[in-house]
Amino acid sequence: MELLQRARAGDRDAFSALIEPHRSELRVHCYRMLGSLQDAEDALQETLLAAWLGVDGFEGRSSLRTWLYRIATNRCLNLLRSAGRQPVTAPVSVSLPEPSRLGEVLWLQPYPDGLLEEFSDQAPGPEAQYESREAISLAFVTAVQLLPPNQRAVLLLRDVLGYRARETGELLGLTEDAVTSALKRARATMNATRSPVPPPPSPGGPEERALLDRFVTAVTQLDVDALIALMTDDIWVRMPPLPLEYRGRDDVHRFFSVIRTLLGRIDLMVPVRANGQPAWGEYVRDQTTDGLHLAGVIVIGLAGDRLCEFTRFDTAVAPYFGLPRTLD
Repeated sequence: MELLQRARAGDRDAFSALIEPHRSELRVHCYRMLGSLQDAEDALQETLLAAWLGVDGFEGRSSLRTWLYRIATNRCLNLLRSAGRQPVTAPVSVSLPEPSRLGEVLWLQPYPDGLLEEFSDQAPGPEAQYESREAISLAFVTAVQLLPPNQRAVLLLRDVLGYRARETGELLGLTEDAVTSALKRARATMNATRSPVPPPPSPGGPEERALLDRFVTAVTQLDVDALIALMTDDIWVRMPPLPLEYRGRDDVHRFFSVIRTLLGRIDLMVPVRANGQPAWGEYVRDQTTDGLHLAGVIVIGLAGDRLCEFTRFDTAVAPYFGLPRTLD
């Protein structure tokens, strides 16, 4: 291949052309591994640097794509095995209901659909178990974060990307038996977090629009009862990086009833999309300047005509969505 030969000879433009078709899918893979878009960007840059420095040694015994996945996966594993990744969070100064503590992932960040549009999932291999839509959802990414590093890598390579056990072992430096064992344990953990739910309405369709309109009205009017009425019985509410996670309508109702008076009125919800799900930037009005300032980013998951997830992120993720800090 001419591009590969030129890249081996030190041609950076040729190398860029060689790896560009894989950049978006590698970023998504790093995001699934790490749960944080910021960490995924760092891991991607490390991957591309390592690939550039090592391209002369690429012998073509595997595809270029597989070689890049090997580098990316191992860069993510190195990060996961390094010092703890718990973010520093501000103490909560008010008395809130006790969180559920079932699976907080405090470093979780959303993935903008604008970046997914750059990513055309290559046809997964014959071993794939998850559809692309499920494998980028916040619920899936959150559950993956609870797996030990090796199990996480094995599950993503086998059940999302569809690599066979032998190929996965070669990518990770594991025996085929070790891959099979890790996958069995990872699947058991993931299956314990999955519950059958009705499929969400079609994105942009009339059913989704009607449900989202009701949701926005309930949020902007601070109508807790109306908001709870839109939720499934086993609703998840999370607010990373704060250690506030609640499961079930009763706990969620108590939580929103307490924070209702603290949040103040949300004056504007600017729609975006994240992880293939509806999302908004929430803005509140400054009583001094009368301008609107960004208060957070909300992502919801839908099951039929109900919300099954409500995740609110702080404003640190706003730049990924092009959301301005203030609006006139």
